[in-house]
Order: sequence, then C-alpha cells, then structure tokens
Amino acid sequence: MGWNKKNKNTFVLAAVLTCILSGRAAAEPGVNANEIILGQAAGFTGSVAGTVKELTAGAKAYFDRVNATGGVHGRKVVLESLDDGFDPKRTPEVVKKLIDEKQVFALFLSRGTPTNEAAYPVLEEAKVPLVGPSTGAMSMYDPPRRYLFPVRPSYHSETAKIVAQLVSTGINRIAVFHTEDSFGKDGLTGTLNAMKSRGLAPVVVASHARGTVNVDEAVAAIAKSEPQAVIMVTVLDAGVAFIKGLGEDGHGVAVSQVSPYPFSRTMPITQEFHEAIKGRQDVAPSYASMEGFIAAKVMVEGLRRAGPRPTREKLVAALESMQRLDLGGVDVTYGRQNRTGTQYIDLTIINRAGMFVR
Repeated sequence: MGWNKKNKNTFVLAAVLTCILSGRAAAEPGVNANEIILGQAAGFTGSVAGTVKELTAGAKAYFDRVNATGGVHGRKVVLESLDDGFDPKRTPEVVKKLIDEKQVFALFLSRGTPTNEAAYPVLEEAKVPLVGPSTGAMSMYDPPRRYLFPVRPSYHSETAKIVAQLVSTGINRIAVFHTEDSFGKDGLTGTLNAMKSRGLAPVVVASHARGTVNVDEAVAAIAKSEPQAVIMVTVLDAGVAFIKGLGEDGHGVAVSQVSPYPFSRTMPITQEFHEAIKGRQDVAPSYASMEGFIAAKVMVEGLRRAGPRPTREKLVAALESMQRLDLGGVDVTYGRQNRTGTQYIDLTIINRAGMFVR
C-alpha cells in the first residue's frame, strides 16, 4: 500500500478514535459513566397521590442506600419521576416523554391498572422494561409480557386469600363492592373465581364509578342484602366513603397487604427497611413505602445481574434469571414464561383508632 510510518500512526489513531466514538454511539439510553437513569410515570396528583409518594419515598430510600455504598457497578441509580395524574389518557404521553426526551434506561414503579395497561404498548414498541408496576391486575402476569415485571402478587391471589380466610371462620354470605374500571373488574373476577371454587356466589355485587366517591346506591344495595362480610376492590377514597356509609356495620375492616408488616423489624427485609429510613424525614414506615422498597431491591438486583455494560435486553434476561430469589423473607420469581413476582400476602385489621393490627 506504500504507507510510511507517519501514515501508519495516523491510521492507527483514526481507528482507535473510530472505536471510541462507535462505543459511545452504541451506549444504551439512560446509562453513562456515573449514572443509570430510571423513569417513573405515576399519579403524583389525583386520587392515588398519597400512595404514590409513599411508594416512591420507600424506593428512593433503597436507591440512596445502594448509591452510598458505590451504586451498581460504580454507577448511581437515579429516578426521574413525572406525573400522569393517574389518568390513563395522559400516561402514554408521559411514558413517551420519559423514553424519548429524558432518555431513561428503564421504567419503574408506575401505579394503577388502567394507567399501566395504557403504558404497555408504548413500552413494548420501544422495547423498554418496566419493573414494579404497582397493580395486581392479571394483565400484568398472564400472558407473560416480555418487558413487564410485576413485583407484588396479583389481585386474584389477594382475593383468594380473603375468601379463604372468610370461609375458614364460617362466613359464606359475602357481598362484593368494586370500582367500575379495569382494576375493580379484575378484582371482582378474582373474587368470583375464588368463591365459585368453594361452591359460593356473592349475595350482591355493587359498584361505583371510577374517579368518584358516589357510593350511596352501593351502600343501600349491600345493606339490603344483609351480608356477613363485604369484599371491597376499590380505590382508597371510595373505600373510606363506603365504610362510613355503612355506619356501625362498617367496623372490623380487614385489609390484605402485599408487603410485610412495616412497623416492626420481625424479618430481614423489614430490618433492612428500618435501617435505610433511619433519620430520614421524607419517608415513614407504611405498607406503600415497604412495597416501594422491595420493588427497588428487585430493580437493583436486576441491574447488578445485567453487568457493568447493561442493556435493556440484558436487564430482561437478568430479571428472568431470578428463581425464588430471597429478598429477606420475601421471594421473587420470574422466568421466560413466568412473571410471578412475589406471593407474599398478609391480612391486617384496622382498629377503632385507625391503626393496622395483626
């Protein structure tokens, strides 16, 4: 070719620069030398705002603990949060903004059944994983979706546990009250299936419109049926209105929980949780903050397993490698055709002072 020494050096230098620039161009969105940036689209305003803020505070407590000890393969985990108002019409636009403008690596800890169902087509098209959607709708689990990794148990698992508990105490006259949306209908289906398996049917089914607390008709219908128990699948504010509407008949409320009791250190995961939030003013023990903490632990484990040069596809494979992974008393399981997440379900009672007791 007739190259002299100078030309050879120039050629080698050019080749090195080409490799470096190519490597930079091929870097995954949301990953740089110092950070892995995650995106969150959730209702920081609207009817679930309180729960979303608690979920997020618990997750950040875990991320901060990890970051303080070197992060994940030397990178800090950063959470970029945007508000979708708990409105499924807004959610796709917010998710697109996180992916296209904020250039996040993966999505994390969204909230609600209709909003998550609205988000998934965007995620699937962009091939961006979502870890920890805070909903137990069966659409999150079955059929398994490649880029979706629920952490909490399904509503069907929760309602099966509730029905089993009621039947074990001799209760068989059961009414159902639910929100008239995909969340409420999914919980209703789970309840009906669980009751049918035991040869039972609800004495009455009543509902309320999504986004409202207009529960008077439902209260009247259920009170008229004189049930021994009512299973509620509803958002918080409507549930409170319903219980108040029942008056004296509304006492003895039990709540299914999908994370361990967060007010004591009885398990390794709750011990770790309390150590992480000690001295913090932005997070307090609650079931929601505990759920966010657990979801963050799953996300970080996935990032670790994805290696020092993570890609979205490596994250998917890393999460799918988790088989009965012990998080500290709570197991999580995924696979190529499995999106089980955890199966931890507990039942608590709200006493007259408004406190959860076990």
